[in-house]
Amino acid sequence: MVTHTRQYTVDEFDAFIERPENADRLFEYIGGEIVEVVSNNYASEVAARILIKIGVYVESHNAGRVTGADGGYKVSGERYIPEVAFVSRQKQPIPSHETYNTNPPDLAVEALSPSNDPGDIRIKVSNYLAAGTVVWVVNSEEKYVEVHTPGQPAKRLSEKDTLDGGTVLPDFILAVKDIFPAE
Repeated sequence: MVTHTRQYTVDEFDAFIERPENADRLFEYIGGEIVEVVSNNYASEVAARILIKIGVYVESHNAGRVTGADGGYKVSGERYIPEVAFVSRQKQPIPSHETYNTNPPDLAVEALSPSNDPGDIRIKVSNYLAAGTVVWVVNSEEKYVEVHTPGQPAKRLSEKDTLDGGTVLPDFILAVKDIFPAE
């Protein structure tokens, strides 16, 4: 993961990502810094399992839009690329063609990998919550999910628990153990 540690403005970030040498790379703008998005196969597989389950639910309920690990969002003035995101049909009736959607997601899933900086994750969760976004932080190595809902204390769910969609995805349920592939 490449992190540019000097403080950048949003305009400098936007210019940086438009450079030809960055065309095939993904970056987030977190706390005034440019952070390259890098994952690993296991964290990516975990995120894909969640994406599939949410995607099936959203499609069957005609509930909105789901993006994967290259769908970007503008959140509290920053630029994030969650591994999975959901935006309700009410909020976004037509697809966004922007690099970073101006509508923050209703639900963001951040699947941690060894390259994630804990400070960056705290900043992102705080900004997501300020934007009204529910956040699921998935720790793929320790096999738990933290659920952050605006105005409520965070909940930590183990493999014995069930993850639900709350008011964002009513009647959506997923056993936490089913998120993690058998090893």
